[in-house]
Amino acid sequence: MNVGDLEWFVTLAETPHMTQAAERLNVTQPTLSRSLARLEQEIGAPLFDRVNRRLRLNPSGEVLLRHARRSLLELRAATEHIRALRDPEHGTVRLGFLHSVATWLAPELIRGFRARAPQVQFALTQAATYELEALVADGIVDLAVTGPRPSDEDLAWHTVHTEQLCLVVPRDHRLADRGRAGIAEAAGEPFVMLGPDFGLRRLTDDLLARAGVHPEVAFESAEIATMESLAAAGLGVTVVPRPRPHRADPNAVYLPLTDDAAHRVLGLVWRADRPESPVVRRFRDFVVSQEWTAL
Repeated sequence: MNVGDLEWFVTLAETPHMTQAAERLNVTQPTLSRSLARLEQEIGAPLFDRVNRRLRLNPSGEVLLRHARRSLLELRAATEHIRALRDPEHGTVRLGFLHSVATWLAPELIRGFRARAPQVQFALTQAATYELEALVADGIVDLAVTGPRPSDEDLAWHTVHTEQLCLVVPRDHRLADRGRAGIAEAAGEPFVMLGPDFGLRRLTDDLLARAGVHPEVAFESAEIATMESLAAAGLGVTVVPRPRPHRADPNAVYLPLTDDAAHRVLGLVWRADRPESPVVRRFRDFVVSQEWTAL
């Protein structure tokens, strides 16, 4: 199967109009049409339905699109790997990281490494914990900065940083002047939380369960900043990592939690059983060898 035909097919699937796809690829429409016909002949089935001069993927096309994307990713990874073998000072590290570390930990790791290897490129992905674990497991990203530690035994882990968890309350809350608090003191309060699949949500649920607290969930968010803002507005209390300097919500009070398990461990995760390029191994070794407690 021709790699070029596969690449053009993916573009056509993403731009379901033959003329627009041809312009995007900088080829003529007849050339693109012949490529599609060649691919459909080799597959033995049509890949698109023609609807009002537009192309709509049919079930056969959807199957091929999934596999084509995966195959092209593998080919690009192989090309990058071979290039890195020839010149380990270049190459690309595919790095994933949590949204909550996008403004401090992830940039700090990248900055520190690029001071040593300025020619290395990074392909970055932001996602939630459960998504990052799947991306690493599937080989879509090489490494990910996430937390807590994954339960998948195929994923290797190195602890990078530990964060104190805080209870966030509005400034007029009954606990606002306490300075610190135990999670049990929030019993009876509505909670603003992340969705059930998020790593911080699992940590929060565990803290509450240990304290025998069964909270009413007032709202489920996908972002920590949203949780902080809603807690500041009085919708409910929430649990978040201690905010970085100048990033706290000014209308909220952050009470460090006194519970033993009230912390989030962040770390670097990768597939230990998958061969890695020298540049990826070099970045991983750099992160593992550094002391990041001052972050």
